Amino acid sequence: MPQPPSLSLLDAILRRTARRYRVPAISRIPAEDAAPATALAVAIEQARQSLEDGGAPPATVKQAFLDALARLIRDAMRESDGDPAFQAMLLRHRLPLVREYASLAARAAQDRREIIAAANAIAHPAKIQRMPAGPARDAMAALQAAAASESWAALPEAARRLLGLSSEAQPASAALDRLLASPALDHLQRLDALTADSDVRRYRALWEQQGPRPGSATALAEGNASRLRGDAVEAQALQALQALARRLNDADGSQAYQAVSSMRVPPSMPANTDRAKTEWDAALLRRAAGDGAPPAWDLCLLLEAKASADAAATDFPRLLRGLRLLTQADPRTDYAFSTRQGRYPLRGAALRALPAEGPQLETTVLYVCDGPADAIPRLLSAASRMQLLSAPPSLEYAGLLAQGLDAAPETLEPVWQQLLQSAQWAGVLQQYPTLCQARELMAHPDDLMAAIEGATR
Repeated sequence: MPQPPSLSLLDAILRRTARRYRVPAISRIPAEDAAPATALAVAIEQARQSLEDGGAPPATVKQAFLDALARLIRDAMRESDGDPAFQAMLLRHRLPLVREYASLAARAAQDRREIIAAANAIAHPAKIQRMPAGPARDAMAALQAAAASESWAALPEAARRLLGLSSEAQPASAALDRLLASPALDHLQRLDALTADSDVRRYRALWEQQGPRPGSATALAEGNASRLRGDAVEAQALQALQALARRLNDADGSQAYQAVSSMRVPPSMPANTDRAKTEWDAALLRRAAGDGAPPAWDLCLLLEAKASADAAATDFPRLLRGLRLLTQADPRTDYAFSTRQGRYPLRGAALRALPAEGPQLETTVLYVCDGPADAIPRLLSAASRMQLLSAPPSLEYAGLLAQGLDAAPETLEPVWQQLLQSAQWAGVLQQYPTLCQARELMAHPDDLMAAIEGATR
């Protein structure tokens, strides 16, 4: 049975939409004299291609990888314009006191909650208010004040003072004993002591260079600006999708197509949602042919809005898991998806038929971005870069440099072997194909609108 004219038109519009964010072929990217990150990405892709062809990567590719990684590490270590995150990581790797501080700091929030809860169980403010004036009330108030102000040195003194009262005035001695013996209190006191160490202070200063402290006014302002930017791109994506729905409706002489936003996967879907996309920025739906039953809809196109072109490759694995989630639908079931425009029952049979990988993705998914398109995009993702820098051999190499020793790039060969052999490095090895696939699915809203308008002539 031939497909409706509108579906053929939809395919044609998607094919003619310019893809300004495409990545050039790896052979067209100059690696000589390139920045270390670019040279690394080229060497990694050349290694992947050799493995895919069934052979070992040439020695020249291996040496290019080692040299580029060595340069990346040296650049990250520069004090003036290096990488504060890597420098902090190196301090943690090299110095036992910094490593101890980092370990304690990682669990400090949990320790604080535990100690404050224990202090409140003994000396809750409401309990103190009900107590008569006297030494017991004063001691209780001192314990509460120490906990509230996170004065971990004053808190044990207040607890011992409370313990020193007569048993008639102090019925919580067992709870106080547990508080004083708590490992969490020891952790917090040690954490306070370590903050005086000069290396720890440098470690903390490096971490603070990475961005505003979570919860600070600056962090909140940046978060709000980012949300507004994302909302603006989502609005452009929805406008383009609405224009597409109108054009397709005109082609069929019907009102079969509907653009929706914030489409959420219902919990009744039978597949595991772990790390899968469960909310889609926008979607194009088509009313299914009915036989008198309540109308159901088919999913025709999914749109994801990105303020930055680099964000697509990071999002892509989650997007693929989201598509695989949809393809696990029961073909005999209609699933009610919530959107900002209302609830739409989507046919499980159509969801199950969605392509979840390969070239056909171009007919199902579109990233929409209004950011600039670089001639050569960032080829080494932030996640891959950090995995390369944080590998133990990389830190060992950096540690030798930090001591003033001359370390050869060949010291980094274990990273090369992990890249080729370890499943944990598959994401790094596959990062260029992932980038290419994600960018192939990306279009500027102006280009999508131009393809829609061009289809009317």
